[in-house]
Amino acid sequence: MKITVQSIHFNADHKLLDFIQKKVDKLEQFHDQIISGEVYLKLENVDDEANKISEIKLMVPGGILFAKEQCKSFEEATDLSIESLKKQITKHKEKNRIKVSELKAVLNADEVSDY
Repeated sequence: MKITVQSIHFNADHKLLDFIQKKVDKLEQFHDQIISGEVYLKLENVDDEANKISEIKLMVPGGILFAKEQCKSFEEATDLSIESLKKQITKHKEKNRIKVSELKAVLNADEVSDY
């Protein structure tokens, strides 16, 4: 899967980029047809310690999945975003399974009524 990482208002080091790549690659265990992904790392100008934002967008067949988290570190924000995406992937796959099974039922009913 092709992942694009963009760091806004700072330069991300290789350790952080490798961490993100490794975490996002694990999502392929849940959905093997992920087309691509985009990760945006942002620093907000606020007084709060939790000023690091990680946004992850995944393109999958039939839609786009998105998660955004704000934490004290990019690693923590990325972990929370990945957890959110795991849930979204599971829901997305279940909805697709239901649609496919309903479509098969309709097609089978049409075949039976043709005779």
